[in-house]
Amino acid sequence: MLNLLAISGSLRAASTNSALVAALAANAPADCRVTVYDGLGRLPIFNPDDEGERTPREAAGLIDAVTRADGVIVSCPEYAHGVPGGMKNALDWLVSRDAAVGKPAMLVHASPLYARAALAEIMRTMSFALHEETALEIALLGKKPVEIEAILAKAENRLAMQNAVQAFADFIRTR
Repeated sequence: MLNLLAISGSLRAASTNSALVAALAANAPADCRVTVYDGLGRLPIFNPDDEGERTPREAAGLIDAVTRADGVIVSCPEYAHGVPGGMKNALDWLVSRDAAVGKPAMLVHASPLYARAALAEIMRTMSFALHEETALEIALLGKKPVEIEAILAKAENRLAMQNAVQAFADFIRTR
């Protein structure tokens, strides 16, 4: 059983990215457990002076979750064509740790992004092993919660999610 950690880069209650990672968890192949990380909004702002023994509990929880995971799935919105501060802050807490080094990661999208390249570059710079062969994008931008639920429940989208997670799992297993 592979343990995957899914992170939504959005703090919005009605986030399309959070809906997508929840749907990925619900539609994961039988040999994968997808756990959704829900602590993004509780992370303190990164400060290198607070690393080591001074690492805040919330940041230590993220670092531990990434370390324990066999792979990380990120679904992230963009703000002003950039990576949102909360997501960048979470990544900053991982920069000087071994948690990201060689950790398989996959980006999935709830909307087209200008910032996808920036997020991928940040994660590559941090030494994540980015799986880019299977791109999963399910267009949810601007949809109401009831529409999002209906889109994510469609058979073809459930299959696309299963296939994307399975391809990621295969990538992890062949490393």
